[in-house]
Amino acid sequence: MNKYIIVSPCRNEEEFMRNTLDSVCQQSVLPDKWIIVDDGSKDDTPSILEEYACQYEFIKIVRRENRGHRSVGPGVIEAFYAGLETISLDDFDYICKLDLDLELPFQYFETLINRMEENLRLGACSGKPYYRHPKSDELISEGCGDENAIGASKFYRVECFKQIGGFVRQVMWDGIDGHKCRMLGWIACSWDEPELRFIHLRPMGSSQNGIFTGRMRHGFGQYFMGTSLLYMTVAAIYRMFHRPFFIGGLAMWWGYVLSMLRHEQRIDDLNFRKFLRKYQWSCLLLGKNKATRQLNEQQASQWGVDRPGLPMTKFLN
Repeated sequence: MNKYIIVSPCRNEEEFMRNTLDSVCQQSVLPDKWIIVDDGSKDDTPSILEEYACQYEFIKIVRRENRGHRSVGPGVIEAFYAGLETISLDDFDYICKLDLDLELPFQYFETLINRMEENLRLGACSGKPYYRHPKSDELISEGCGDENAIGASKFYRVECFKQIGGFVRQVMWDGIDGHKCRMLGWIACSWDEPELRFIHLRPMGSSQNGIFTGRMRHGFGQYFMGTSLLYMTVAAIYRMFHRPFFIGGLAMWWGYVLSMLRHEQRIDDLNFRKFLRKYQWSCLLLGKNKATRQLNEQQASQWGVDRPGLPMTKFLN
């Protein structure tokens, strides 16, 4: 039997969390352990978690002190590791970082496990997020690419997760990990298929301070990751033609440029940045899907190198 664990950082999630709790607890294949890290919630989140923990023995609650503010990116990953430190990861085959503002289809995890068992090079995967239109209730795709698992639902083979060194504790952690997978010969992907589509109750790229702030944060993340200005400009223009029209792409671009003007920190891994920019240039010339397929083929020989992985102390700070 393949064992999987879910780790869910959360903070003040009373509005949406029951949807996620119910959809996970009704899965066709239940998790062997679900660690939910309450990152200093001040609403009814703790009492709701206690209610579910009393009903389901696989749910374990870890509580952290209130830091006084919501911290997307570094704060989320710090909370994730606070949960991870309470278990031995080697006891599991798969690990999922899961947000508490989702509705998952009934066979979500069973489907992901089956696909990873069929393809041993699959290191990370997920379904696709959709959100409900506020007026019509129509389901709208968030338009995520196929080349990575979605940040709200990162389902990892433990071996792969250890080998890439876990998640970077910074904004864009959920983009950097997929590129690190490809560097080592693993495949990271997501599928837009009915049995894997999940509802994102808080649309991706939004923020407690509004959509503009969320998209500017994404622009900073792209700068931190090492994305070139050319690629960022093309991506921002593309995003201008998707909801939220114009303003979303503009905010992403301005977040990047502002970070560049301020000489903000970038990821301290020159080989990674070279690998990323070569891939992004290929995406501009060939299209992202074709560029990703070609790169996965080229990197196949890397998959067998040092596969036992890195020790769990090798996480990036």
